[in-house]
Amino acid sequence: MIRNYIKTAIRSLTKNKAYSFLNIFGLSIGIACAALIFLWVEDEVNFDNVYTKKDNLYIVRENQKYDTYVFTESSTPGLMGPAMKAEIPGVANTCRTSEGTTSLLFSKGDKSVFADGKYVEPSFFSMFSTSFVQGNPASAFNDLHSIVITEKAAIKFFGNTKTALGQYIKVDNKQDYVVTGVVKNLPANASIQFEWLMPFKIYFDQSPWLTNWGNQSLSTYVELKPGASASQVDKILYNYIIKRSPRSLGHAFLFGMNQWHLYDDFKDGRQTGGGQIEYVHLFTVIAWIILFIACINFMNLATARSEKRAREVGVRKVLGAGKNSLALQFIAEAVFMSLIAAVVAVVIVYAALPAFNTLVQKQLVTGFSKPVHIAGLLLITLICGLVAGSYPSLYLSSFSPVSVLKGVKIKDSGAALIRKGLVVMQFTASIVLIISTVIIYQQIQHIKSRQLGFNKNNLIEIGLQGDLSKNFDAVKQDLLSSGNVDNVALSDHAIIYGGNNTSGLTWDGKPPGSQVLISQRYVTPGFFETAGMNLVEGRNLTVADTGRPLRMVITNSLAKLMGKGSAIGKRVHGEGDTTSATVVGVVNDYVYGNMYGKPDPVMFFSTDPKNTTVMYARIAQHKPIETSLNIIRDVLKKNNPAYPFDYRFVDDQFNQMFLNEMLISKLSRVFATLAIIISCLGLFGLAAYTAERRTKEIGIRKVLGASVLSVASLLSLDFLKLVALSCCVAFPAAYWVMQNWLKGYQYHIGISLWVFAAAGVAAVIIAVVTVSFQSIKAAIANPVDSLKNE
Repeated sequence: MIRNYIKTAIRSLTKNKAYSFLNIFGLSIGIACAALIFLWVEDEVNFDNVYTKKDNLYIVRENQKYDTYVFTESSTPGLMGPAMKAEIPGVANTCRTSEGTTSLLFSKGDKSVFADGKYVEPSFFSMFSTSFVQGNPASAFNDLHSIVITEKAAIKFFGNTKTALGQYIKVDNKQDYVVTGVVKNLPANASIQFEWLMPFKIYFDQSPWLTNWGNQSLSTYVELKPGASASQVDKILYNYIIKRSPRSLGHAFLFGMNQWHLYDDFKDGRQTGGGQIEYVHLFTVIAWIILFIACINFMNLATARSEKRAREVGVRKVLGAGKNSLALQFIAEAVFMSLIAAVVAVVIVYAALPAFNTLVQKQLVTGFSKPVHIAGLLLITLICGLVAGSYPSLYLSSFSPVSVLKGVKIKDSGAALIRKGLVVMQFTASIVLIISTVIIYQQIQHIKSRQLGFNKNNLIEIGLQGDLSKNFDAVKQDLLSSGNVDNVALSDHAIIYGGNNTSGLTWDGKPPGSQVLISQRYVTPGFFETAGMNLVEGRNLTVADTGRPLRMVITNSLAKLMGKGSAIGKRVHGEGDTTSATVVGVVNDYVYGNMYGKPDPVMFFSTDPKNTTVMYARIAQHKPIETSLNIIRDVLKKNNPAYPFDYRFVDDQFNQMFLNEMLISKLSRVFATLAIIISCLGLFGLAAYTAERRTKEIGIRKVLGASVLSVASLLSLDFLKLVALSCCVAFPAAYWVMQNWLKGYQYHIGISLWVFAAAGVAAVIIAVVTVSFQSIKAAIANPVDSLKNE
């Protein structure tokens, strides 16, 4: 029986090549799109699976309550990890690490390269399942000046992984470190990334403030014992820091590794349930929508071709075939076509994967050698076959054998209504995707064009390494003398990201009990001109402001908090501290850290170059970028010869802060285009079928004097009505979806009506172009050919 089904399916495919191509190609695009999306989803939901203790690993976070919001952060006191391990039941182990990653220069012979890594405690190796290729994790940090590197770093430093163990390498041109371990490269979907690891004791000894419970300056990770309750530990942690530092505002809690990547979104100290998981849900829905659109094509074309198979159904029923067996036959044919489409889809996935990886910035692999991937592909194929073939099989198997063999025309009104409904659903989904794509793009551009309060263009950031701070005056003079650089200054933190902050400050007139989070920046004179910040009142910082008495420049938001009148001359001091800082200038507010929100107030202090970490240089506006970079490189090489020229454009850093939004924008454009293409394939087939069914009507109309334009318009009008109806359904749906999406951003656009009008016009134009070919072809055909057999 199955053999007969396959033979019948093949015969049907070869007999109707054009319709078979439209069906298979539409399905294959849908399956390929879904496969690519599900590869991305799989990578996202499997984040951190490289860690075998994932279910028992946590990071300590703090909620700090201020006047207007609760701030959630991952910085913790330096003494917290050991104290938790010693005092809290259920804690199996803790590990302290430096925050983020640190970029250091590594030199071997005449080769010098930068690499990113972390300072960690030895417990890191057992907690985070670090796989050693060479070396022993138990003794890796026995020597203070030891280093563990990844295979990637071993190749970067020594050219291979085999000879790395035991070799010495100079770090920051200061100290030789011995390689005591080589570990496997981490997958891209691991939250903790590094190229090297060094003993945490180095970092701790260099940071005396870590012994103060009131300073949050590092990351603390916790491993709970099997069966231990995180909620019970949270109860102990709630006032854990405040008991040791009464002025602290931090209420600590555990945040599980299982939630780090997908659910890392907090508002007012509570998880919102959002984060990366929202994108996972969004693209999963898009994958199923595209598959559904592809299945609709099959349903439409199969029912539209019903008359071609009516006699076959009649003969089979006369010969004893039942309705169930016929329905099973047509479903089997649909599944067979779906299998062919799946094979074509695999070819498309292999061809498109490199471009897709570039788009999503991942290194995904098809993994068809994995049973779960094969099973997933077969499941998608089966679903497509069953969904696409369900209605056509029931419709075709219901034909009366007497009617079809007598030549009585099949009543198509019910099937036609369903076909029209499916077309409306297709174009509704496509129009929603078009509108969403436009609004997402607008939102991204809105953020990018936001007034930042500083000028990110032509501004480069250079990490302060080696003798750069010591020779800064000479560097600054050389750069300014070149004429290619307008301003140069130093800062202790990157301008575009968050830095140090404090809440323990007060001033005259501050309401009792008020808590305001204020950021602190230490800069050299000329920083505001270099950054492109505008002085609102008072004066800039000068070299004379370095040291005591403390003088500072503040942002406008802090000036407003200090009350009415000028802020110049007002003093700010720590609670219970007699040392105060006097305001000498006010600059405009600027956006940093969260590009969508309102930034916290900032205090700027003048400092010695040795206390800074980054240098900013503003390239002269009308000077060639490449020439200016070469001049900066030569000046730095002259004054800091041991370090290579490593720089970043601030506008590139700015763009990096919108990776998720830009990914959504790109993917939505791609998938909206593909949804339209698949919908147009089905529309093209239906237009061809309609023209074929109305051949004689068209011939009569032309004999009676109808023009080509009137005939083409007649055939196109029905489809345009369906597209217009799709717009009526899609517009409110798209508005609801995008309005909810935009609510997730504090700083967002309003939805403009022209977006809906443009999407509607675009859909109509696409539909007209799609059906016009068949309409015009039918309209210009010779009426004699269609009427001569009457």
